[in-house]
Amino acid sequence: MRRICLLGVMVSALALAGGQAEMFPLKCHPDSSGWKDLFTPDLSNAEFPKGIWFVEDGLLTASQDQCIWTKESYENFVLDLEFKMGDAANSGVIVYCSDLQNWIPNSVEIQILDDHSPKWAQVAPTWRCGGLFGHSAPKKMAVKKAGEWNRMTVACRGERICVLLNGELVTDANLKDWTSAKKNPDGSEIPPWLSRPLAELATKGRIGLQGKHGGAPIYFRNIKIKRLD
Repeated sequence: MRRICLLGVMVSALALAGGQAEMFPLKCHPDSSGWKDLFTPDLSNAEFPKGIWFVEDGLLTASQDQCIWTKESYENFVLDLEFKMGDAANSGVIVYCSDLQNWIPNSVEIQILDDHSPKWAQVAPTWRCGGLFGHSAPKKMAVKKAGEWNRMTVACRGERICVLLNGELVTDANLKDWTSAKKNPDGSEIPPWLSRPLAELATKGRIGLQGKHGGAPIYFRNIKIKRLD
């Protein structure tokens, strides 16, 4: 029987179909080819401002800085996707969103940033690509330069969130550790617009993608999701 490496654990295809494998910590990207598409090709299962998000040549992109959201809420899942940025791009993958109208303090954003751009040379470590924006800096720089495709896998189980970026574990965080809205566990400051402690957030909610923020385009493809038992 063919065997694959799923987030660091060797499991058979049969086990994947019928049982739950241990998913943490992330060590390698999954074979997500048989998983469910997060969004349908016609975006009928998505919620977004009319005319902003569209699929072009198989790529999901946006013309403005507006988010696209799932209509379903998700808890305990693995999200696998690829993204490509324009120069100085600033975007994100958003999980556990409980309020679409005021999503910034009511969700967790996994940051997408062109770390190689001089524009972002002086930003705080918690703004770097693959970290939890404003809260947790990635363990290392793993993002590729603008114009190249990156792969990101996000695993969420309750308060624990792991992020694998281009084969590197960049985030392994427990939201319970963030009990303050002003200071991170390491003592660094949290941006004031993130006004709720992560420990207080619901661990079930919508999944979203941030659009063309700061004028730089962002493209997504192969966006797959698997619910965990």
